[in-house]
Amino acid sequence: MPAQAEFAALKRHLQSVIVGQEPLLDKLMVALLTGGHVLLEGPPGLAKTTAVKALAEGIHSSFQRIQFTPDLMPGDVVGSDVLEKDTGALCFVPGPIFHDIVLADEINRAPPKVQSALLEAMAEKQVTASGKTRPLPELFLVLATQNPLEQNGTYPLPEAQLDRFMLHILLDYPSPEEELEILRRDRQRHFGEDHASLHSALTPAQVMQARHQVAEQYVSEPVEAYMVHLVTATRRLAELDSAMQDVLQVGASPRASLALLHASCAWAWLQGRDFVTPDDVQAMLPDVLRHRIILSFSAHAHGWHADKIIQRIIELVQIPVLDHAN
Repeated sequence: MPAQAEFAALKRHLQSVIVGQEPLLDKLMVALLTGGHVLLEGPPGLAKTTAVKALAEGIHSSFQRIQFTPDLMPGDVVGSDVLEKDTGALCFVPGPIFHDIVLADEINRAPPKVQSALLEAMAEKQVTASGKTRPLPELFLVLATQNPLEQNGTYPLPEAQLDRFMLHILLDYPSPEEELEILRRDRQRHFGEDHASLHSALTPAQVMQARHQVAEQYVSEPVEAYMVHLVTATRRLAELDSAMQDVLQVGASPRASLALLHASCAWAWLQGRDFVTPDDVQAMLPDVLRHRIILSFSAHAHGWHADKIIQRIIELVQIPVLDHAN
């Protein structure tokens, strides 16, 4: 499909800016194709902000970075009424949330009332301020970051807020070879020798057209059932494996099944297919479930972590065998 070629060009654009981090670049495009919000978690210096900014540049969309701090107020995000000097009337001034792509930097540093202000925006693509509801841009996408290392002065995101993110992506340090390339590119930029000038021709309108194509992906009944079985397994782990009794306090809700469906369709579309396979589902499952399951104290004590549990679920749930009709 021509649209898939355009998204391939977008990925090349991102690769011209970001060294390595291939899983991050792929999942950012999945988010773009679904309109699903993303939580990026990793140590400082891994180009999280740069990647989000490059994504916005690649589709020629409006971009706004919001630095979340403890003294931030809801009005600083959604906007507020301002008294006009000449007329004496109140005029609503939109906040930074009114952009196509919003980077919520260090979101866990904002107090709960500010985090709550994002709930309506992320869930309904609208904000209510001064008694009036205002729609957000059609493309609207929140990409939030948080630092897992420094927790002083932070406010952990509540489950309701976490559930609004379609994907939770964990970032790791680059390989030595990739870090060497980062150094070389930095020197090239310093001496004006950076020739990475590839730009994507995608526009927000084309992204919306691609979203319609993704929504029309074929998903067979066995694959649909496989998605549901994977998600509901988080609520009945002991039935699948008695050794996992009381590992989870809370399993994933049906919103996780919806997120898995949308993400799997986008992943299959990016692979050049118009149908979803179990492999597509497995590829997206960790990022969909990672932030939606709550481990028990016993699980932590026995060395379980979210990704290990998700991998075990993939091993335990039977993979459907698809015939040519499916």
